[in-house]
Amino acid sequence: MRSFPYKNAGKPDLRSPNRYLLWLAGAQRGTLLLGIMYGSIWTVCQALTPYILGQAIDLGILPGDFATLSLWVGLLIGLTVVQSISATLRHRAAVSNWLQAAYRSSQVVGHKVTRSGDALPQKFSTGEVVSTTASDSMRIGEIFDVAARLAGSVIGYLLVSYLVFQTSWQLGLVVLIGVPLCGAGMLFVIRPLQRRQKDQREASGQMTALGADTVAGLRVLRGIGGEHIFVERYRERSRATQLAGNKVAYSLADLDAAQVFVVGVFSVAFTWIGAMQAVSGQIEAGQLVALYGYAVFLVSPIRTSADAVSRFIRAQVGAKRIIDVLSTPSAVHDVDTTVSSPTSPSALLDEVTGVVITPGRLSAIVSGDPAHSADLARRLGRFEDAVLREAQVTWGEDALHLMPLREVRSRIVVSDAEPQLFTGTLREELDPSGDHSDEQIMAAIDVASADDVFDGLEDGLNDEVTEKGRGFSGGQRQRLTLARAVLMDAEVLVLIEPTSAVDAHTESRIATALRRTRSTPGHSTVVVTASPLLLAAMDTVAFLQDGKVQAQGTHRHLLDTVPAYRKVVLRGEGMDGHGAAVSGGTDTRPAVELSQDNTTPGGEK
Repeated sequence: MRSFPYKNAGKPDLRSPNRYLLWLAGAQRGTLLLGIMYGSIWTVCQALTPYILGQAIDLGILPGDFATLSLWVGLLIGLTVVQSISATLRHRAAVSNWLQAAYRSSQVVGHKVTRSGDALPQKFSTGEVVSTTASDSMRIGEIFDVAARLAGSVIGYLLVSYLVFQTSWQLGLVVLIGVPLCGAGMLFVIRPLQRRQKDQREASGQMTALGADTVAGLRVLRGIGGEHIFVERYRERSRATQLAGNKVAYSLADLDAAQVFVVGVFSVAFTWIGAMQAVSGQIEAGQLVALYGYAVFLVSPIRTSADAVSRFIRAQVGAKRIIDVLSTPSAVHDVDTTVSSPTSPSALLDEVTGVVITPGRLSAIVSGDPAHSADLARRLGRFEDAVLREAQVTWGEDALHLMPLREVRSRIVVSDAEPQLFTGTLREELDPSGDHSDEQIMAAIDVASADDVFDGLEDGLNDEVTEKGRGFSGGQRQRLTLARAVLMDAEVLVLIEPTSAVDAHTESRIATALRRTRSTPGHSTVVVTASPLLLAAMDTVAFLQDGKVQAQGTHRHLLDTVPAYRKVVLRGEGMDGHGAAVSGGTDTRPAVELSQDNTTPGGEK
């Protein structure tokens, strides 16, 4: 049993599909060499079987020498046993090589996804990345599956050529020249197959991408009655993929027919020449039987070589797609530097806006343009190093983008506005590392006011979460994400609109709990929001206009002194200015929150 993930095999060679395949071969060369060895033994046993039969006939049966016949029969039995054992070991090694190449490719793509930041989503859709790991990696594995058989076929072909030369030099030349010519003759069929497989891969990737996007937006589509439009688009993509697959099937059928025809012609010609030499007395009867056995054996190398070329084409197509993903420049890089993160809680300074995040305080960011506050949160979380080089963020005395990425990720946590939940138990969802007790998990859930999530769960924390948390409402997903962020107990916690999908009463409880939990000297909390209830619980609020700090102070102070701030925070006359609702007023939810989520009167999506 092999453990997964595999050990780091170094940086993949992305200069070409062939170089990437060679890199994979080097990463699993031990198993690959074993497979080639077992495949060679297996094929050599097959190649020697006709020779032993011929010798048994000529030296044992025809002269009536029972002792010699017994010797050759014993050798044949031993050869059969070795062939059976080597066939089993070859198959095990072939499957292992296949899966190693496929899973290692999936592993490097997964590692790329986790390290690339927003670079991949900007270039590829989710469906395209999924198709790369689920389909292309398996296509790559196929070439390593057939490698052992191909190596054995080459050795078997050379051995048979030598044995046939011992019988007849004319037939030896037929084998030595005819087999490569038969393989070359099938290239005329393989070339269209390569083009059609590439087209089919493109159509399949587009269909998968459309399917993933449709599933992700299914709730919204149903809400506006637009699912039939996307169903029709998916049907069109599916039909295009089917037609492309049919063309691939045509080429595969042509390839199979060409194999049968070419191999048949070669076998008939080879056997006919041998029969003519037997009739003329040039060869013995046993040698004729051996020649027929060689003709049957040579079918295997020809078919294996054609199969290998077909799989190699698919592997090249898959490797090209994986290289496209892996060669996408990452948004963040772990550079070699002597700069280390601060040894104690330190201030974060964003030079673009002038915002200073003071340790031990709850800070809020409000902006007239939500894009500016969102960009600030991304810079504080070090999502794009290129941006930080131009707009520097310092943590303590040094630039944030020069610090070790692992330290930044472990000490600065950003909880995005769009909650992401994955399949697994609720406990694994909230505590992926498994470092916290149930009591600590429940305490974080209490901070996020997410206790109602357990009302419909029979197994509590052991209950299975469906893909993307679709079994929960939008507000429940948002609060579970908040609980997960709080549970990490990060030194710096950046929350982007953490309560946009909950009602006012729940939001008030969350604001109080956040202040109680995060108001300690070792924690810094940054909340990007325009909610009066959250802002009232903050120690300080920074108001941005045109991407710069326009004013800073408490929520109450800014309401009383900065009209532009009041206009952004309050939506109408439904607030008294300090977060309390006034009877008869209009909707009291901030405009920036309502623009992001469609909520019911209860606050849930």
